[in-house]
Amino acid sequence: MFKLGYNTNGFASHSLLSAIDVISSQGYQSIAITIDHHSLNPFDAHFQEQLNQVKEKLTACHLSSIIETGARFLLNSMVKHDPTLVSETAEKRNIRIKFIQDCIHIASQLQSDAVSVWSGQKPPDINESQAWEWLVQGCRTICRSAAETGVLIAFEPEPGMMIENMEQFFKLKQAVGHPAFKLTLDLGHAFITEKSVPDTLKMFKEDIINIHLEDMKKDVHDHLFFGEGEMDFKEIFDALHDIGYSGQVNVELSRHSHDAVTISGKALHFLRGSLSNIS
Repeated sequence: MFKLGYNTNGFASHSLLSAIDVISSQGYQSIAITIDHHSLNPFDAHFQEQLNQVKEKLTACHLSSIIETGARFLLNSMVKHDPTLVSETAEKRNIRIKFIQDCIHIASQLQSDAVSVWSGQKPPDINESQAWEWLVQGCRTICRSAAETGVLIAFEPEPGMMIENMEQFFKLKQAVGHPAFKLTLDLGHAFITEKSVPDTLKMFKEDIINIHLEDMKKDVHDHLFFGEGEMDFKEIFDALHDIGYSGQVNVELSRHSHDAVTISGKALHFLRGSLSNIS
C-alpha cells in the first residue's frame, strides 16, 4: 500500500518543524518538503542546523520524505519559478542546476525517496531545439549528481511548462538515458493532459516514484480540494492498487495554506474514505 502524505507548500504560514508535527499528528505517513525561504533554504546561514533538526524530527515521526524544488520566488524574488533548466543564459541555467544539486544533498542527508524537478517554461525567443538541448543536458547533469549519492530524480510534467504531458516525458526520458531519471506524476495534471488517469498510471508504473494529488477540473489547471473538481478517486485508487504502487502520494494544495491544519485534516479524512472503497 502506498503512503499518504502532504506537501509543505500547503503550510506556508508554519515553520517547517511545526508543519512536520501537524502532518505527522494527523496520521500522514509521508511529507513532501518544498525547499523555500524558511524551509531548508540552502542559502540560509542556519541551514545545517535546520537540516539536523529536520532529520531528527522526520526520524522521530517515522515520516518518509520527498524533496520538492517548486518554490515560487526562492531563486528570483521578482519572477516566479525563475531561473529554470531552459532559461536563456548558461548563468541562469547553472543557478537552477546548482540549486537542484543542493536539494540532492538535502535528500541524501534525510534519506528522502527522490528530488522532484520540472522543466520550466521555454523563453519565447528561444527555439524549441535549443531549449530541448539545454533541458536534456541539464537533466543528465543532475542525474549524474544524484547517482553519486544514491538519490533519484523524479521529473514532473506540468501544464504550461516545456514538458507538460506524458508523451513529452517519455521522449525526454529516452533522450536523458539515465537510470536515476524517474517520474513525479501529478494526477491532477494527468487528468488535464491525458485521456485516462488510470491508464497513465498503468503505462508508466515502472517510472513513478512520487505522486501529487488534488482535485481538478478538466480544462483548468487549478489545484482544488477534493470534491470540488471532476476527478474520479475510486478509479484512481483502484489503479494504484492494481499496479502495486507503494511509494508516496502527497496532497498538493499550496493555495490553502491560510487554513492548513483544517484542510490537511479534511484531506486525509476524504482520502481514507476513498481508500475504503477500493475494489
